[in-house]
Amino acid sequence: MSTPNELEELQNRKTRLEEESHSLKDRQKSLEERTKVLEEKIAIGELENINKATQESISQLESRLQGLEQRLKEVSQEPETQKPVQEKYIPAEPPQETPTAPETVETVTEDKEEETFTVAPPEEPVIEQPTQGESKKSHEKRKRKFF
Repeated sequence: MSTPNELEELQNRKTRLEEESHSLKDRQKSLEERTKVLEEKIAIGELENINKATQESISQLESRLQGLEQRLKEVSQEPETQKPVQEKYIPAEPPQETPTAPETVETVTEDKEEETFTVAPPEEPVIEQPTQGESKKSHEKRKRKFF
């Protein structure tokens, strides 16, 4: 090959390679931008999902709060006469009778559940009074029913 032809051919090859390089750089830049756009869309979608779940949770909590406030109003409006008597009196001297089968007594508690007790004549006078702990247990039991 002659030197001028070879030089021209090399210059043409160089020009094609520079064009290809420029084209590849443009494509790389375009792909990087698309990648960034997709990453941002994914991040936005994840944030939207988190926000939606948080809003649903807030909505449920607000609804529960309204229900509890309504129940509090209802409870505070109940008259004092509906509260059950906490003291029970058992007579000191049972009537003098011949021993018979124990008596069965049904009482309705505040929770509207029936409890059956068997009462036998006591040897000594007994007065039952619920302790502070029993009262708290009853209160805690009612409290747990609603949750």
